[in-house]
Amino acid sequence: MHVGVLTHNYPRFAGDFSGTFVEALCEELAAQGERVTVWAPYDPAYDRELRGRVRLSLYRYAWPQRLHRLGYMRTMQSDLALRLEAYALSPALFAAGIATLLRQAKRERPDVLHAHWLLPNGFIAAVASRRLGIPLVVSVPGSDAQVAGKNALFRRMARFTFEQASLLTANSEALRDSVIALGADPAKFDMIIYGTRPDALRPDPAGVDALRAELGIDPAAVIVLCVGRMVPKKGFDYLIRALAEPALRSRNVVAVMVGGGDELAAWQQLARDLGVDDRLRWAGYVPIDRISVYYNLADVLAMPSVSRPADGLNVCVLDAMSCAKPVVGSEAAGNTLAVVDAETGVIVPEQDAGALAAALARLADDEQIRIAMGHAGRRRIETELGWPHLARRYRAHFARLAQGHDRAAPTGVEATQTRR
Repeated sequence: MHVGVLTHNYPRFAGDFSGTFVEALCEELAAQGERVTVWAPYDPAYDRELRGRVRLSLYRYAWPQRLHRLGYMRTMQSDLALRLEAYALSPALFAAGIATLLRQAKRERPDVLHAHWLLPNGFIAAVASRRLGIPLVVSVPGSDAQVAGKNALFRRMARFTFEQASLLTANSEALRDSVIALGADPAKFDMIIYGTRPDALRPDPAGVDALRAELGIDPAAVIVLCVGRMVPKKGFDYLIRALAEPALRSRNVVAVMVGGGDELAAWQQLARDLGVDDRLRWAGYVPIDRISVYYNLADVLAMPSVSRPADGLNVCVLDAMSCAKPVVGSEAAGNTLAVVDAETGVIVPEQDAGALAAALARLADDEQIRIAMGHAGRRRIETELGWPHLARRYRAHFARLAQGHDRAAPTGVEATQTRR
């Protein structure tokens, strides 16, 4: 079966974080015997083989070359609104993407198109799906649900995409509901998260002591890790506030923040204002080939996501579980699809620094609970939430659509199993 994939985020060079979850799914589909072609907008930073096990086809939409500035985690301002240049460049990206896909898909005839993000990729793929009669699957990772509701044109493009899609997937209930509010048919949904690779991320102490020393962290300190862009929906500011709560102020707990983004300076100032800046380490962007050491350095991963704007399950939750680390997460952003409260971690109310501090304090005080929860999380990755399992779910949907049963509703059975 030939799977055609549409994305505007894909790793451009060794260590690039952009779209790693899309690449991981594509690689797993190829490993399971499918032919995979990825269509993505060109970016000057590309420095990789385009014809590996997964074939990558890049389309150009601007001249001169430096004007290729969309996608690759640059299009949104704090994941709340499009940057102004996106409005200027988007028409060219849509036109080039549609023209390229129509031409190449007509020649290569993929059995199914799988678009990640409603806009631009869902709409681009929907046009090709309608013209060429190829079944369409659209996955909603997060910010696209908000962008699609920004104006009348985007809403109409989203509705056209919904109408054309045979299957919609989301990695949180909030994302699914936000898309249904825009006009999507609830019967078309299956809840399939973005997973992790159990063979690539696993418990491994190599390099941990050296990294602790590099970051200047006391050997006796309990380390809480946050991984992600510094944008409001991640809720990392609530972790900073939690460090100032009585439950954590007296404990030897240090937070390591991996990532960058529009809120970084504001959150660093918040830490100074609260007097906890000495208990934070700002690691910035960490290459993907080094991130395993950070997960293994951690004692706990914190994912204090907030529900506005709606977000999907963050892959860092799965990555930490794959390294046998417990997760303290909020009720938002699909955390409950992966974290089983009191078994693989702790679920706390969102935007509640006190509750977050109490949960972290409990785990900081009890190493045996941390170890037990970490092992339980690793088992879930191996049996339910790793890419081998998730890719098989996608393949089952793709096969059904390719056989012509494209209007059959998803069963939802496995989604229920994932949520337990």
